[in-house]
Amino acid sequence: MVVAILSDIHGNLPALEAALGALAAERVDQVVCLGDVAAFGPQPREALGRLREVGCPVVMGNTDAWLLDPQPHPPRDENSQRVTEIELWAAGQLTAEDQAYIRTFQATIELSLGEGASLLAFHGSPRSYNEVIRATTPDEELAAMLAGREATVLAGGHTHTPLVRRLGRALVINPGSVGLPWQESSPGQIINAAWAEFAVVRWEKGALGVSLRRVPYELGELVAAARASGMPHLEWWLKDWR
Repeated sequence: MVVAILSDIHGNLPALEAALGALAAERVDQVVCLGDVAAFGPQPREALGRLREVGCPVVMGNTDAWLLDPQPHPPRDENSQRVTEIELWAAGQLTAEDQAYIRTFQATIELSLGEGASLLAFHGSPRSYNEVIRATTPDEELAAMLAGREATVLAGGHTHTPLVRRLGRALVINPGSVGLPWQESSPGQIINAAWAEFAVVRWEKGALGVSLRRVPYELGELVAAARASGMPHLEWWLKDWR
C-alpha cells in the first residue's frame, strides 16, 4: 500500500499541480489531504476544484473551518490586519458548492495499510486542528494530544514543517506544506520557497517506509496568478516568496 500525503495547500494551484505531477510518475494507491486547502493564497477556488478532481479524502483544517464561518481575527498589528483581509477575500470567492465541498472534510481519517498496519490522518492533532506537534513536543504531551488514538503512522500538518519522529511503536509524521512552505530566515523574517512539500508512506511485506518529498515549480506562475486574482495586499504577500 502506497499513500501520498498532502497538506496546507493554501490556495496555491501551481504548487498543487507540481505535487500531483510528481506523484503521477509513481504508483500511488491513495492520496490523503490533511487540510488548509484554500485560504491565504491567490487561488482558493482553483485549489479546491483541483483537489476535488483528485477525489481524495480531506481532513478539516483550521482555515477550512474558518472559511465556513469567517470572522475577523483579533487585530494585533498591521500584518495581522492584512492577513484577515486576505482571508476574508478568499472566503468571499467561494460559492455555495465550494462551501458544501469543505463541509465534507473530516476531523480525522483512518486508512488500513494492510497486514494490520494503519494510518491516522489529522490536521493539528486528533483532538484539535489548532494543536501543534513539533519535533520538540514532549512525548507525554504528544501522547495526550493523540487522546488514546493508535496507528502505525500518525500524520498531521498545520506547522508547515516536515517531521518524522517516533512515539512508542508508531511513527509521527508531517509532510510539510504544499503551497506555503515557510522558513524563518532570521528572527521574525519568514520566506516561502517555490517548492511543494509532501510525503509518501509505503507499507509492503511488513516493512514501513516514509519519504519526505520536495518538488520545485515555476514561481512566475504563482506570481502571475496572484497579480490576476484581485487579492488584497498583493505586494506585501509577494515579498516573502523566493
